[in-house]
Amino acid sequence: MKKLFAFLAVFGMLTFGASTLYSQEESVSEEVTTTEAAVEEAVEAAPVAVSEPAAADEQGGLHKQLKIKFVEGGVPWMMPILIFLILGLAICIERIIYLNLSDINSKKLLQRVEAALNEGGIEAAKEVCRNTRGPIASIFYQGLLRWDEGMEVVEKSIISYGSVQMGLLEKGFTWISLFIALAPSMGFLGTVIGMIQAFDQIQIMGDISPTAVAGGIKIALITTVFGLIVAMILQVFFNYLINKVEGIVGDMEDSSISLLDILVKHNVKH
Repeated sequence: MKKLFAFLAVFGMLTFGASTLYSQEESVSEEVTTTEAAVEEAVEAAPVAVSEPAAADEQGGLHKQLKIKFVEGGVPWMMPILIFLILGLAICIERIIYLNLSDINSKKLLQRVEAALNEGGIEAAKEVCRNTRGPIASIFYQGLLRWDEGMEVVEKSIISYGSVQMGLLEKGFTWISLFIALAPSMGFLGTVIGMIQAFDQIQIMGDISPTAVAGGIKIALITTVFGLIVAMILQVFFNYLINKVEGIVGDMEDSSISLLDILVKHNVKH
């Protein structure tokens, strides 16, 4: 009887321990399942959370958008267009600085030259021109150098050296006009080649997919857009430079005529 009670007691203890262990295992498994579910939800939610800032970053900033479009257009075609823009802007900036330094107050220069002629003669006038920057002062100096050879030689010297100064003022203009022509041409070339590649892709697929065609055409047209933008930017600077040169040349011609009149008066006095 005691053995029976002992057996029942041991069996009860084992049953209670097994049930307790099983309940603990179930709770652990439930916790693991809950944890795994939470991890899966976090993983599924993570791309959304990450994609939203990424989308915001992609949409934000003109500089980043330009870099994306630059890569989409194809580096072999976009890089020459960028080089044309950099070189063209460098020449334009150099010409703007040079032309602004060349543009002086010609009326004041004429007054100083006339005063120097009256006070110190030709040598004093040459010294004034030598110490003054700009093409107008250089033309005056070349004319005064040939004062002893007569007014006719002075006039020819002024005309000849005026042509030289015009060439210096227009230096680099041919390169700017070349870049203006090459930038859209390179863009059109990239577009044509991109269209050919798009049609080759259609031929390989054997079916016209609107998505593939639209993507290929969009990428192909990016080079044309960038080429036209570069050409328009350089064209604005080029027109400004041309107007600046025309103004300086007109001032050179008027000042040269005024200098000849001053020299004639000085010749009559002496």
